[in-house]
Amino acid sequence: MASVEKVPMLEEGFRKLEAELQRLKEERPLIVDAIEEARAHGDLSENAEYHAAKERQGQVEANIAHIDDQLARAQIIDPKSLSGNKVMFGATVTLLDEDDKQIRYQIVGQVEADAKAGRISYNSPLGKALIGRSVDDEIEVTVPSGDKYYQVAKVEFI
Repeated sequence: MASVEKVPMLEEGFRKLEAELQRLKEERPLIVDAIEEARAHGDLSENAEYHAAKERQGQVEANIAHIDDQLARAQIIDPKSLSGNKVMFGATVTLLDEDDKQIRYQIVGQVEADAKAGRISYNSPLGKALIGRSVDDEIEVTVPSGDKYYQVAKVEFI
C-alpha cells in the first residue's frame, strides 16, 4: 500500500517529475510496437528481443506508478516564502568545514538533489544532520569517507 506521507519538493522538482512522467507515457506505444515486432519473429521462449521489450515495459510501468505516487503526494515548497534562523527544507546553508573552508548547500527533495550543484536531499546524512540547526551550531556527520565536522555559518531562504 502506498504511503500517504507528503513528499516535499521545489517547483522545479515537481516540473521535472511531470516531464519524466510525460516522457515515459510517450514511450509506452513504442514498447508495445517492439513487443509486437518481436512476437512476429516466432518462438517466444528463445526470443531475446521479446523478453527485453517485456522487461522494459515492466520498468516503465513501475516508474510511471512511482512518479504518479510522488506527484500525488507532492508538497511544493517555495524557499522564498520561508524565513527564520533554523535550517529547514528549502534553506540555503553556508557551512564551515574543519579547515574553515566555506561550503554552501540548499536542502532539497530527492528529485532535485545534486551535490555537485550544491543541492542535497533532506534525507541525506548531511541533510538530516542540518535540519533544525541554527547559525553557530556544530554538527558531526558520518559519511562513507569517515566523520565530518561542520559549523553552520549562515542560513538563507533564497
